[in-house]
Amino acid sequence: MPQEPSTGPTAIQAPWRMAYLENMGEAEKKSGEPRATSGSFLRDYWLNPGEDEKNHVVVRTGVGMILLNGYPYANGHLLVALGEARGRLLDYDPPQRAALWQLVELATDLMELALQPQGINVGINQGRAAGAGVPQHLHVHLVPRWGGDVNFMAVVGQVRVIPGSLESMAKRYREVWGKMVAE
Repeated sequence: MPQEPSTGPTAIQAPWRMAYLENMGEAEKKSGEPRATSGSFLRDYWLNPGEDEKNHVVVRTGVGMILLNGYPYANGHLLVALGEARGRLLDYDPPQRAALWQLVELATDLMELALQPQGINVGINQGRAAGAGVPQHLHVHLVPRWGGDVNFMAVVGQVRVIPGSLESMAKRYREVWGKMVAE
């Protein structure tokens, strides 16, 4: 059966993305093993708690943080990372892996309370070939999902629409986090 020709664009221009990709690649080449100036934005965020609001860090604990993804797949897409940078899940010792998972559980609870999604994709991209944008600092993605969230724009236009700003989403999460901590 012949395929119908696509009616949507074959590409969407996002010139700001190239600077991000080029800078990430250069930083990775120069970084070597993770250290305070490794080029990992996650490590930099961890070392600079005074910039949490600017960096959209929503929750910071003694071992890690929960923050908004600057390039979200959906509104409210969170990242969870330990402060200590390691490239592979099994590079962390069992107590560190347990701490990471506790942060993922906390992020899940926060997301469910703040957004009430119908589902959540939880995943780790370990290594550049697996899609890791920061391969030297393992992190977990939590993507909120709703029935119908991939609508005609994604199907026909082949583009996702992120309707809310990072700032408004961070505010929403921080308000819920404040209530969670107060309980």
